Amino acid sequence: MKKYLLAPGPTPVPEKILQVMAEPMVHHRTPAFKEKVGKAIEGLKYIFQTKNDVLIFSSSGSGAMEGAVSNVLNPGDKAIIIRGGKFGERWGEIAEKFGVQPLYIDIEWGTAVDSADVEKLLKENPDVKGVYTQLTETSTCSVQPVKELGEIVSKTDTLLVIDAISGLGGQEFYMDDWKVDICVAGSQKGLMLPPGHAYAVVSEKAWKVIDKCKQPNYYFDWKKYRKKLAANTDPFTGSVLHVKGLLVAIDMIKERGLENMFYQYRVLGKAVRAAAEALGLEVYAHPSCDVATAVKVPESVDGLALVKILRDKYGFTIAGGQAPIKGKIFRIAHMGYIEMFDIISVLSALEIVLHELGWEFKWGAGLTAAQEIFAKEYKF
Repeated sequence: MKKYLLAPGPTPVPEKILQVMAEPMVHHRTPAFKEKVGKAIEGLKYIFQTKNDVLIFSSSGSGAMEGAVSNVLNPGDKAIIIRGGKFGERWGEIAEKFGVQPLYIDIEWGTAVDSADVEKLLKENPDVKGVYTQLTETSTCSVQPVKELGEIVSKTDTLLVIDAISGLGGQEFYMDDWKVDICVAGSQKGLMLPPGHAYAVVSEKAWKVIDKCKQPNYYFDWKKYRKKLAANTDPFTGSVLHVKGLLVAIDMIKERGLENMFYQYRVLGKAVRAAAEALGLEVYAHPSCDVATAVKVPESVDGLALVKILRDKYGFTIAGGQAPIKGKIFRIAHMGYIEMFDIISVLSALEIVLHELGWEFKWGAGLTAAQEIFAKEYKF
């Protein structure tokens, strides 16, 4: 049985990236490899849309999230944390672990924060060091108003810190223009790589705060990494294979063009949501992001069984819900190395499984709705 991977991370890895990552090992301190690191950093600047420093870590994206707290916030410092999903909650869990005083803005899962609420809380707490949120919240497939937040936070001494782990390279994002101070990301989503690489981009405004931070760090001490940037290396043993694969991914993204990538995933998402609605289902997140779509599972359908049957019987790996929405939604990714015919295939399988689980709909309704959008809007 052929396998299809359409979960919101890890995502499929293109064959030519796998091939270069299977090449013989090289030493991470050689001049040839350092040259590759330098090219990778410059390529990442294009994807993040930044002129700021880019740090590369051999870890999951959560390692970069931890560093974005431990290098910025001292014990007792205040930070505004927007919690609207599992990964918004992760910002809070990390902050609490490091003795930070979180000021939570809790929003309904699947929704976006009201920027005015952030502005109000900032005015009430001018000593807040950072505002932490997601670009796209993976657990709900929602998108946050990062550009609006940047306009608000940039007028203060506070830093805007963004988790773009699932959004980078797929959701519209311009770090410098949107006045983001720190942005973290991971390799296994829109960048089309295996898990194991993480990235952080840091503005000059943020470095001034980091230089004064007294929080203890060792592996994720960002000042150590910054010192090594001029030599295109890092303080530890970096992932040689990920850097080699990253260079191929960067070339693929540049060849396609970042704006075209944003457009492609927006159309893929539009097609998935149209298919869901044509099948009598309800989209979960409002506003929905462009890199994955969450769909509510009808009460008469077993949501856990739906995901399991798709995977075990038909070979399609999607994702279910997490925490309080476990079994209540399913999530289909359209990021990275996922294209139109991947979506058509998973929607076909979805119709079959929904029928098996007793949901009534007109056969082909979802496929027709998606293909009508593709015929009008998809660009090859």
